[in-house]
Amino acid sequence: MSANMMNHPHEGIKCVVDTCKYHMAGDYCSADQIEVSAKDASTSRQTDCETFIPESRKR
Repeated sequence: MSANMMNHPHEGIKCVVDTCKYHMAGDYCSADQIEVSAKDASTSRQTDCETFIPESRKR
């Protein structure tokens, strides 16, 4: 899955990972879609946002 960056926050998705390419002020996500993995997770700590791209790769 490849997400595209929107120029506005994706309403309903809060993200506090400010080192992500898709992070926006106010702790919003600007990805047009996200993918969360860890099929057998039983806690939120066991999940991973596959959409995460380090901020250093922001264009």
